[in-house]
Amino acid sequence: MLTCLLAGVLLASLAFTGCGSGKKASTEKKLLPESDSAYHVREGEDIQAALNAAAADPDNKTVKVHEGTYFPRQSGQAFIYLNKKHDGIRLEAVGKVTLTAANPKVGIVTSRSYPAIVNHVVYFGNGISSDTVIDGFEITGANGHMVKEGVDIIEPELPESLKPTLFFFSDGGAIKIYGDSCPQLLNLRIHKNEVRICGGGVSVDQHGMSDEPVLIKNCIFTENRCPATGSAIDVLQDSKAKIDNCLFVGNIGNYGMDEIAETFKLSYNAENGCGAMTVFPESTVNVTNCTFTENWSGIDDKGINSRYSNCILWKNDKNDGSRLGEPFELDLHDSATVTDCFVFGVVADLQKNIDKSKNNFEEIDPQFDDQYVPQSKAHQDVGYRPQPK
Repeated sequence: MLTCLLAGVLLASLAFTGCGSGKKASTEKKLLPESDSAYHVREGEDIQAALNAAAADPDNKTVKVHEGTYFPRQSGQAFIYLNKKHDGIRLEAVGKVTLTAANPKVGIVTSRSYPAIVNHVVYFGNGISSDTVIDGFEITGANGHMVKEGVDIIEPELPESLKPTLFFFSDGGAIKIYGDSCPQLLNLRIHKNEVRICGGGVSVDQHGMSDEPVLIKNCIFTENRCPATGSAIDVLQDSKAKIDNCLFVGNIGNYGMDEIAETFKLSYNAENGCGAMTVFPESTVNVTNCTFTENWSGIDDKGINSRYSNCILWKNDKNDGSRLGEPFELDLHDSATVTDCFVFGVVADLQKNIDKSKNNFEEIDPQFDDQYVPQSKAHQDVGYRPQPK
């Protein structure tokens, strides 16, 4: 079984992270909040420097990143990181802002992870409370980069129980959440990220350290990939997540389980594989008003007391034939509660433990529009809805 089932501030940020747009970064001036009491980052400037300045400021905890594409300048663990000293920061996009793991000018063309040069685009570390928010970004470009240097920069004070293992480095292409950490992820578009093992989009890896769930709300997950579990979201053992009004389309996992077994001696759900979201034992999720379609399976959940309500799972039937079993919509532990959901696919209920009197299993086409809003009258009160920007 996979993870957990098995066994100067500015100078520091520049050593392992950095951002840019092709312009020379401005890092020498002293950063100060502007008239709105927020730190502002404009294309060509350093997001990590602004985060560090806000961390040292007792009063001004908002960082606003203006329109543009921002990317790392050096290989490392993460493009931008927030650990205990950054708790309470609100990181906001102003306009269309893309954060990417890719930098073709620095990446090694022959590397399997090219053009990505960081493991995670955004890292939330131990000591991050729900007062910490990331809002409005497009996050992309992760491609299985897996270096192990630089942990002491993004996590200088990890307790012995949280010392990094393989999955610290390999999981969570767009966002890695680690230890006692429960940030809010709001209004994000997480797409086209890939990892070496699990959690192509987001890896929630609390290790039982947090009593609060990670909040993932109004987010879109498209075309994220991983060879193993949780192509969009991986909720690792003894972790918690609340997922509301999110869309999952075209996320593909499972495709490399033979290589994973050979290289790392790991296997999981060998017969039917995993879905766009994987929930591990001893973990709990609360999923409301979400839509899953066109993924390689929907949701697999071995956790405890998870709840699913007002969701659409429609034809999550992508598959390359490498698994013995067929793709499924739901593969849930007996303790899960499912209500007011519309579920239809090749295999709707793999474990045959969902109360059909409280859900709809009929083949009623949601008639999605180009934003995956269902036009079917039967689906008017369920599933994802885009939010005003």
